[in-house]
Amino acid sequence: MSPFAGSARSTEPWQHIRVTRKDGIATVTLARPDKLNALTFEAYADLRDLLAELSRERSVRALVLAGEGRGFCSGGDVEEIIGATLGMDTAQLLDFNRMTGQVVRALRECPFPVIAAVHGVAAGAGAVLALAADFRVADPSARFAFLFTRVGLSGGDMGAAYLLPRVIGLGHATRLLMLGDPVRAPEAERLGLISELAEEGRADEAAAALAKRLAEGPALAHAQTKALLTAELDMPLAAAVEMDAATQALLMNSDDYAEFHAAFTEKRTPKWQGK
Repeated sequence: MSPFAGSARSTEPWQHIRVTRKDGIATVTLARPDKLNALTFEAYADLRDLLAELSRERSVRALVLAGEGRGFCSGGDVEEIIGATLGMDTAQLLDFNRMTGQVVRALRECPFPVIAAVHGVAAGAGAVLALAADFRVADPSARFAFLFTRVGLSGGDMGAAYLLPRVIGLGHATRLLMLGDPVRAPEAERLGLISELAEEGRADEAAAALAKRLAEGPALAHAQTKALLTAELDMPLAAAVEMDAATQALLMNSDDYAEFHAAFTEKRTPKWQGK
């Protein structure tokens, strides 16, 4: 995402999500615990706009996406979204579905790693938000369910049919997206859907620790690694290795690359600057 912005100022505060920042880490909490953090039109829009703002600011080095209360996110609010969409025309429905996809694209394209801290249910759109993160740190209570076919819609919502096969393989993705069956943490870990299985009740703590490690590391290298992982998903090998070569040549001119050599020579820990 481009760092260039117009005259609009950064948003403070956010009304439909809770956002905190400290030491280069942004923590975004879905905060409707009475509704299992079900998403509304406004929550989707806030997530889309927040990710764009953070990407332009370039002050965030890692982001944690979490849910308050008993679960991570139960998906779209049945009353506020599903009920409302029944009264929309095709143009309005297309605008809404494009917006949800923009949130997933923003999660994949933002220049910092995103960590989903998952406990309890991550269902429907909540499962896709977790899927779009770079890391999924999950509590043993976590369960993922891609429920779209259960409500009469395609399982390929919000990019799920693109992302899930690339994370767990086509066979497993077909089962999860077609049937909508829940996958509990032990199986999710076996399939590769979970990056780290935390101890009971400590997913948020483990996600925060990972975010701290990432935030203290070489931010420019992390950003370029994330960009290459996304860009090269559909590239032939020849194009991928050429993109790798161009990226490494640019990074070899960075201050961080020179700092590593200086730190190695002086037998000290590198002081990463992210440039």
